Amino acid sequence: VVVQHVNIQGLGRTKEDLLGYEISDVFHAKNLIDVMKRAHIARLRLLRLGVFKEVEVLIDTSEGKDALPNGLDVTFEVTEVKRLTGSYNTMVGNNEGSMVLGLKLPNVFGRAEKLTFQFSYGTKETSYGLSFFKPQPGYFERNLTLNLYKVTGQFPWSSLKETDRGLSAELNFPLGVTSHTLKWEGVWRELGCLARSASFAVREESGHSLKSALSHTMSIDSRNSAIFPNRGALLRINQELAGYTGGDASFLKEDFELQLNRQLFWDSVLSASLWGGMLHPIGGQPSCIADRFYLGGPTSVRGFGMYSIGPQSEGDYLGGEAYWAGGLHLYTPLPFRPGKGGFGDLFRTHFFLNAGNLCNLNYGEGPQAHLQRLAECIRWSYGAGIVLRLGNIARLELNYCVPMGVQSGDRICDGVQFGAGIRFL
Repeated sequence: VVVQHVNIQGLGRTKEDLLGYEISDVFHAKNLIDVMKRAHIARLRLLRLGVFKEVEVLIDTSEGKDALPNGLDVTFEVTEVKRLTGSYNTMVGNNEGSMVLGLKLPNVFGRAEKLTFQFSYGTKETSYGLSFFKPQPGYFERNLTLNLYKVTGQFPWSSLKETDRGLSAELNFPLGVTSHTLKWEGVWRELGCLARSASFAVREESGHSLKSALSHTMSIDSRNSAIFPNRGALLRINQELAGYTGGDASFLKEDFELQLNRQLFWDSVLSASLWGGMLHPIGGQPSCIADRFYLGGPTSVRGFGMYSIGPQSEGDYLGGEAYWAGGLHLYTPLPFRPGKGGFGDLFRTHFFLNAGNLCNLNYGEGPQAHLQRLAECIRWSYGAGIVLRLGNIARLELNYCVPMGVQSGDRICDGVQFGAGIRFL
């Protein structure tokens, strides 16, 4: 067959040149099955733009003077989204929940641009922000996002509260099998004490600071699911450089995340993960408590209190400039497979072994001394529990944990521990 015409019905404010990139592949179809496949892919690409509420496809024989005996016409019947939409939902973070209210102006200029205002009120964080999203026509994965925001957060493990007012520009693009994000962020940070009992080390950090940072993130993700993968791997590497574009925070920060998954017998899955990172202050200035790494809790090294591993002062945890953490999990279906193929597939039992360490480094020493310090006083834990999947973005865990390698000052959770989050070791 020959696809002679592709029509789009129902357009209002959407520009036709944007849609030409998404549907052009339909013209290359050589037979009816190929037409149906390519039309289905084009439909998904149109829905992905976020400018249409519904897209229906109609394939018919060509009519008219120029119609060929084997000619086909493909028609996409679209229904555009409203000019202004609102939303109300809840959001799960790492051991945090929040209520989110949003206003969205989709397809502002007719080429899939999006202007969004969002207000979030959570158990530890309150924020509001304005963002503008602009994709490249024909390459939706290449996009630019501009953000203006204010975030107020509480960090009880450090007796610290922080208010950030900032703006950022973010460029996302694929390159081969990798995905990249380039970002500039300028933020005015205000640190204060959350309680009168805050330690002197935290009081020293209080005050105002300006941070201007450039960052780059590269990721490769071949997993078939972000929450319950049974195959594939994830590699994410992030670099952040602060101080060279202004501000009074100067440091180089590197961190990575690696996860490997392999399916075993009886639908069980073996998963191994490794995290690590280092922060190197620049210009002789000490690092800020808001920039350091934190470790411990139901989302990382289980059996320990939330972010309660590593340097501390009078019960307040100050974070560290270097860390590593590793985890080994065996996921299995629920015993006797209740609700198989339905509700039961949202649950997994898992057995885990976690380990990690967080500390500060003397950068005058060599790499061997750094590795030796990270290998000292390793905290580790083991246990078992039940995991519940929330959509494909978050999960809940209820575990029985046995912490080991506990050091002076660590806060442990020996026994049952509950966790909720989007990123798990």
